[in-house]
Amino acid sequence: MVEPLSVPAAEVQRHFALYQDKALTQAVAVTSRGRPRVVMISVEEYERLRRRDRQAMMVEELPLDLIETIAAAQPSEESRRFDDEIA
Repeated sequence: MVEPLSVPAAEVQRHFALYQDKALTQAVAVTSRGRPRVVMISVEEYERLRRRDRQAMMVEELPLDLIETIAAAQPSEESRRFDDEIA
């Protein structure tokens, strides 16, 4: 995965059209005081992420390694307080 281009907010403000164009092909992380605050991405990438967020899959469609990871997962000690809810 490609790291986003990190740019100070003042620079984005001065050259907005440039970074708007860059965001079509690469995420642009807009920073404030050296810390990332927002990310600019293309509409296509935004829509792809939204579709993926709502994607439902049958267990049979999951990759085998993910099924194995889920099957091997152990609940935390903290989750024991909910044991009485599944009877």
